[in-house]
Order: sequence, then C-alpha cells, then structure tokens
Amino acid sequence: MGINDKPYSEKRDFIRMKIGAPLNAKIAAESEVIEGRCLDLSGGGLQVEAQQALAIGTQVEVEVSSDHGHSPTLKANAKVVRAAQSDSGSHLLGLEIVSILP
Repeated sequence: MGINDKPYSEKRDFIRMKIGAPLNAKIAAESEVIEGRCLDLSGGGLQVEAQQALAIGTQVEVEVSSDHGHSPTLKANAKVVRAAQSDSGSHLLGLEIVSILP
C-alpha cells in the first residue's frame, strides 16, 4: 500500500509519539521565552500547547526537557506551520523542525 492509499491521519513520514514534556521556545531575534508543553513529537516536528499565540511562519528555538530530569534535552530550530486555539483557551502550535541543535 502506497502513501496515497492510506487514510489522511496516517500520511506521515514519521511516527508521532505522545510525550507531554516541558518546553521552552525562544522567538528568533527576540529575548522572550515562551513556556509550554510538547504534546507530541515526530522526526519532522512537534505539537506544542502554550498560553501565547504565535503566527504561522514564526521561527523559534525550542528546548524540550524531561519532567524527570533526564538528559540530553532536545534542542532545535523550528518554524510554526499550524496554529489554533483549544477549547480551554490555550494555543496549539504545530512546529516543523528545521534543524537539530547540539
């Protein structure tokens, strides 16, 4: 079965893992840091819940850490590709990973 034969929800290049981990995002060229939670993660991106909205196309540097202090953390440059408001009033952001940072 090819990718075009799969239902829409399965047309991904990478498996999405639910993680619910703390996340900090720094908007490129600004000093402001946004705190949130990484709801899920895949090889190409992540879904984030935050209290602050970000516009589609915004470049951010993200750091996803562990609730349990495990390391290493994930650090990456990412771009907002999807933005929506949840029923609870928080903002759900789809971020595309542009590059992994050391």
